Amino acid sequence: MTNTAVHDSNIFEELLEEKNASRAVWADSAYRYKGKLEKRGFREHLQRKGRRNKKLTDREKQGNHTRFQIRSRVEHAFGVQAHRAGMFLVRTIGIVRATAKRCLRNLASNLDRYSTLALA
Repeated sequence: MTNTAVHDSNIFEELLEEKNASRAVWADSAYRYKGKLEKRGFREHLQRKGRRNKKLTDREKQGNHTRFQIRSRVEHAFGVQAHRAGMFLVRTIGIVRATAKRCLRNLASNLDRYSTLALA
């Protein structure tokens, strides 16, 4: 967890774990760095972004769609948690309490998901 005053893109490299076995980084175009991820041994699966005078090619659009399909599975879990919890704000004092609250929300979400899958 990071302080809310700091945007993730500013400390992106600090958030990467060197011991990550897959070495794959899935993110949107805000986290695009010029070759920095490859130098550290990571494989980037980052969205492409068009500009005013340079539209995305069909190949780039297809790549974005493929990456989106995988990212949407992860984003969906956060969306369900946010929807069920009302707001995803953590109103606590201290990082320990905020971490505990986040872990309890994840546990409740996982138990709910398990009961849905087990009964199906």
